[in-house]
Amino acid sequence: MTQQFSFNLVDEPWLPCVRLDGRTVTLNLRDTLTQAHQLQSLAGDSPPQTAALHRLLLAILHRVFGPAGYDEWADLWQANRFDPTALNAYLDQWRHRFDLFDEKRPFYQAADPRVKPKSIISLSHDRASGNNATLFDHHTEEGGERLTPAQAARVLIAAQVYGLAGLSGIQQKFTDGTCSGGIIFLVEGDNLKQTFLLNMITYPANDSDMFGHTGKDKPAWEMEDPFQPEREMPFGYLDYLTWQNRRVLLQPELNAGEPVIHIMTLGPGLRFNPATFDTMKHYRLDDKLGPLATSFNEDRVLWRDSAAFFTFHDPSERKVRPPATFRWLRELVEEGELARHHRYRCLALGMSKKQAKVFFFREERLPLPLVYLTDERLVGRLADALSKTSAIAFDLTQAVRRVGMFLQVADADSKQWGELNTNAKSGINDWAAHTGAERQYWASLDIPFQSFIVDLAQEAEPALIRWYEQLRQTAWNAFEQAAQFAGNDGRAFKAIVRGRSYLNYRLNQLVPQQEENT
Repeated sequence: MTQQFSFNLVDEPWLPCVRLDGRTVTLNLRDTLTQAHQLQSLAGDSPPQTAALHRLLLAILHRVFGPAGYDEWADLWQANRFDPTALNAYLDQWRHRFDLFDEKRPFYQAADPRVKPKSIISLSHDRASGNNATLFDHHTEEGGERLTPAQAARVLIAAQVYGLAGLSGIQQKFTDGTCSGGIIFLVEGDNLKQTFLLNMITYPANDSDMFGHTGKDKPAWEMEDPFQPEREMPFGYLDYLTWQNRRVLLQPELNAGEPVIHIMTLGPGLRFNPATFDTMKHYRLDDKLGPLATSFNEDRVLWRDSAAFFTFHDPSERKVRPPATFRWLRELVEEGELARHHRYRCLALGMSKKQAKVFFFREERLPLPLVYLTDERLVGRLADALSKTSAIAFDLTQAVRRVGMFLQVADADSKQWGELNTNAKSGINDWAAHTGAERQYWASLDIPFQSFIVDLAQEAEPALIRWYEQLRQTAWNAFEQAAQFAGNDGRAFKAIVRGRSYLNYRLNQLVPQQEENT
């Protein structure tokens, strides 16, 4: 790489930020960290990129500030800003390792002589290349793409943590990056400084299930060679946050007098042991498969499982494992470092993928009243409410199926579902799915749930009354929309009456009138 090009991330603007007044601005690394108290948020070009950028900056903050425990964290929290002297000293010390085009050690890159140059478009999951279909961008592998240094830096950082397993063109295969499977949960504060601190656990990490701190731990840019020694387990938390899953080498060129990146080399990097827990993921324990990170499901809204995110049990008994960042916040609330009744926001970031193919990106936000982290009874009430919400969704579908059954089966009055043949069941299920009743039900509850989870933490009984009434009304609205697909003849009328009768019966069982008036 010729040194005629230079783009140092410490000094050049490349991080997309939002100021407290809502204005967007692109800042360099130094300004983003020293001005974090004056910024609202940091947002990449996609949900995975946003997660990757936060983790990179958290690695720097952990390296500079720790914190070693409650007192150190509280000092950082109470300070108006991150200490600019400490940050500038660190960034000045390692500035030479943050140049995207450095001749000897380009940032987050390494040459791989085993592979041939290819378009940089292959580095982005939202571009049409390899197994990826077009998601949000219409560049193709054949046409290629040219990125500015700022764009390339963001894409590079995301690629290191969101790489996908698959063929590489050489004997060694690509492996998944540390964030590829599962949702990354971030807690958002009232400004970016708070956001960083709310996601900063103790360092060195004191959770033996996550990382064994070896004394060799450091971020990738401080290592003489981040790929040596070859290893599947990180030296510690900073090594993990900056894990080099790919050997990428950007090849800049001039275009209209400005550097652009069109070509790169891309080879496999470090293989990560997936048995290691991620601090920002939520896990459930499968009896056969072991710990599984919660992932986005195209047909399932995330808030349906929100009670599990706040469930803390004895380690020998629990079937779920909330993010370590949530567990640390719980300790801070119990120690009085954070106000129990304060409310922040939970940001869920990630993608849906199968093997080497990406299906969609997603970003979801939920209110996060801190009281949920310490009040198990409140979490139990939330879990019960969500359980009834799911039960009503099931019975709504059953009611719509009943309409379909009376539409399609001549002697439906004398038959049970189990007596129908496979073709009849398939036809009825297809009709029920076509009405979209269950999709409408869940979609209509998205906004009301944002209020419910907050109200429940403040006044549980009135909040539950309002929620159950919301469920009733939403289920009836979805059913009546589905009923419009039945037609308007006598047979349709009878089918709709049968479906209404069933739904009314089930709603009165699940949320009886006396419960609503408790």
